[in-house]
Amino acid sequence: MDIHTLRPGSVFAVVALFGLSACGDTLGEQALLGGAAGGGTAVAAGGDPLTGAAVGAAANIAYCQTYPERC
Repeated sequence: MDIHTLRPGSVFAVVALFGLSACGDTLGEQALLGGAAGGGTAVAAGGDPLTGAAVGAAANIAYCQTYPERC
């Protein structure tokens, strides 16, 4: 049986990602900040930083375009 454990770095990275996810006034800022948060999270979690940056940028843009009053 596989036992999955959370590393403290991954938990911190997820918290940091949510903290940065609602930032950016323009589309470029939203992409840049989301990409930085996603890339940082991927590095902390041991994943691919380019994939993390792409996912973070897309997620932050989608969030801020859907809920502009929260950004």
